[in-house]
Amino acid sequence: MAIIRKKEFKTMTADELKKKLKELKLELLKQKGSLAVGGAVKSPGRVKYIRRTIATILTIFKKRKKSMGVKNG
Repeated sequence: MAIIRKKEFKTMTADELKKKLKELKLELLKQKGSLAVGGAVKSPGRVKYIRRTIATILTIFKKRKKSMGVKNG
């Protein structure tokens, strides 16, 4: 998977972001599973990148909700 910039995330639709989030969570699960079994990760920095990208997507979702005036609770 190629590196995606924040600027690109901001132009994506909600459905595209949800799809990307699902893909990233699955990839992170595979990476963590590989570590738990005792296997070596191909790229240790990849786990960090995936976690940060997931956080970025969730932040964009929160900002969009806030800009629409939706309140929690």
